[in-house]
Parts: sequence; structure tokens; C-alpha cells
Amino acid sequence: MTLDVASPAPQPTGTPGATVSHWVGPVPSSGAAVESPWLTAAFLAAIITALVTVVLARRRHLEEERSRLTEIFAGATRAVAAYKEMPYAIRRRNHLEGPAERVRLSQEMARTQSDLSYYLAWTAAESAEVGQQYAALVAELRRVAGTSCHDAWLQSPPTRDDEMNIPPDVVDLSPIQPFEAAFAAAAKEHLDSYLAWRALLRRP
Repeated sequence: MTLDVASPAPQPTGTPGATVSHWVGPVPSSGAAVESPWLTAAFLAAIITALVTVVLARRRHLEEERSRLTEIFAGATRAVAAYKEMPYAIRRRNHLEGPAERVRLSQEMARTQSDLSYYLAWTAAESAEVGQQYAALVAELRRVAGTSCHDAWLQSPPTRDDEMNIPPDVVDLSPIQPFEAAFAAAAKEHLDSYLAWRALLRRP
């Protein structure tokens, strides 16, 4: 009679008595990073800080540009004022120094004309509208004040104190005023555009 001995059941490898568990689902990667809300907030804060820095720098640049243009437009106005003074200066020239006075006033007029030409080019380069208004102003200035200068040279220089008074009917520059107002309005509008928020998007 043959005795059958049952083979022992296979045992799981590992620590004796340990429970074997089975993972159901995808195996997590060991390199996967857990997204932190603090990292996201810091990233957004960095973007906002950078944006604010760019906006403030652009704003500062626009303010500096506006200041520069203000000086240019002021210089253009001074050149006009200098030309308007010429008819009075010619009429009040020193009668004791005729040749010297002619040279002095001629040089002053040449310098004023040069300044006008300089600002004609500058205003046209800065703004088409401002340049147009300034060109119209200078044209009217040369017509009205230029005629007054011509007439002043035809008059004898004063020899008495009362002859230093020049009434408006002798030198009338009032036709220039509307052109001065139009130029001032155009210059102001152009300068104010540098303070608008849309100026931040303008190409430098």
C-alpha cells in the first residue's frame, strides 16, 4: 500500500505572516511634483510686480517726454514774441547811433527768423497738427509784423520822450492773436495726450 503525502501549499515570499496587498490603478510616478497654491500665488505676484514696474517706467518716460516738448513749445512761443517786438524796437532805435543800430537790429531780426525756422521744423516733426498751426501762425506773423517792421524803418527814429509811445493804430498786431490761440490749443492738446492712459500703449 502506497501512502500519498500531500505537497505543502506554496507560501508567499517576503516576511512570514505579512499580508500581501494588490495595487489597483496606475502606479504613481516617483518624480511627480505636487502643485502648491503658495507657488502659484508667488508666480502671480511676480508677474504683477513686473507689470507694475514696466507701467511705472513707461509713465516716467512719458512725463519726461512731455516736459521736453513743453520746453520746445515754449521756445516756439518765445520766438514769436521776439518777432512781435521788432516793430517797436525799430521805431525806438537810437537816433544817435544810426549805423550801429541798423546792424544791431538787423542781426536781432536774423536771429529771430532763424529761431522761427528752427521751431517750424521741430513742431512739424513732433506733431502734424501742432506743426500746421505753428506754420499758420508764423505766416501771419511775418505778414502782419513784417509789414510793421517795414513801415518802422521808413520812420525817423525818435528824438523826444513822447515819441517813444507807440499807439495801437500805428502798430496793430491784433490779427495775429487768433493764430496764437489756435497754436496754443493744439500744443496743449498734444501735451495732454501724454497724460492719457492710452499713451502707455503708444510705441516709444
